[in-house]
Amino acid sequence: MTYLGLGYIGIGLGMGICLLGAGLGIGKLSSSALEGAARQPEAAGTLQTMMIIPAAMIEGLGLLALVVAFLGVLTLNKGVDSAAKTAGTPAAVEAPAHH
Repeated sequence: MTYLGLGYIGIGLGMGICLLGAGLGIGKLSSSALEGAARQPEAAGTLQTMMIIPAAMIEGLGLLALVVAFLGVLTLNKGVDSAAKTAGTPAAVEAPAHH
């Protein structure tokens, strides 16, 4: 069971790092396009259209990280269910009430 907990932590860290990278990529892309538009205002429309495709690709990477993380969590949840069935004990055992 300890390994399942470490799996959840690993998925969370991996997803966070991937989304952090996607956020930094979009920030760098936007700042570069804004700086280019400030230097040459007549090229602002061209810069905006050139920025849309890479921004969509970076956003797709972030979405892919979320999908992979959710699939990993669902896989780990199936492992918890099968481990509980194999052990022959219920997944949640209630403590006896003390009156």
